[in-house]
Amino acid sequence: MSTVDINQLLNQMRHMAAQADKKPSDILQGDSQGIAFGNVLKDSINAVNDVQKGASGMATKFELGDPSVDLTDVMVELQKASVSFEAMKQVRNKLLNAYKDVMSMQV
Repeated sequence: MSTVDINQLLNQMRHMAAQADKKPSDILQGDSQGIAFGNVLKDSINAVNDVQKGASGMATKFELGDPSVDLTDVMVELQKASVSFEAMKQVRNKLLNAYKDVMSMQV
């Protein structure tokens, strides 16, 4: 089962925030590789899915009476899954709003 490292997640968010603060010309000149938005989004969705699967697996083990699984660990994993899903929904909502704004612009 994979667990989410909070420090790693925060570092990724800081890196993405720093990339967002750059001017488009800086990004094109300074980073020949670039970061595909679709890949970042796909990886994020997969990470949320993995967290949810892990939490569900722990809950199932606890329900079946596995002595190696503690109730507090199950509750923490379920909360992590809930928070990550909520964050993903908020990102989706922001993306949809941005898309609607762009589509309503007159050319």
